[in-house]
Amino acid sequence: QLQLVESGGGLAQPGGSLRLSCAASGFALDYFTIGWFRQAPGKDHEAVSCINRSDEPSYWYADSVKGRFTISRDIAKNTVYLQMNNLTPEDTAVYYCAADATLIAQAMCAGTYNRNGLDAWGQGTLVNVSS
Repeated sequence: QLQLVESGGGLAQPGGSLRLSCAASGFALDYFTIGWFRQAPGKDHEAVSCINRSDEPSYWYADSVKGRFTISRDIAKNTVYLQMNNLTPEDTAVYYCAADATLIAQAMCAGTYNRNGLDAWGQGTLVNVSS
């Protein structure tokens, strides 16, 4: 069974940093495209960043996070990270990671499809940016 567990959320001040982790069990993350998505209260679910499987390096970032967020993969730890710097209150949301064996990063983050059909989703971790 494919399982993803997010961690690292919490309270941060504007301008601060957090690093989210997405740990996998039951499968090797390096064979999957991994995406980070978020949903703020009253707003639509949106893609934040996606990273291709390890043998086809490619990344996608939402315009709102370019230059501030970095997605990376640690194959040995079977974990994907989202380093978030220079946080703003607009980054406040529940952050979810997802995995898919078929989609590439561009398609996973920017494509039009039913996201419920992705291979695995985590339970989410809350990020609250407030002074």
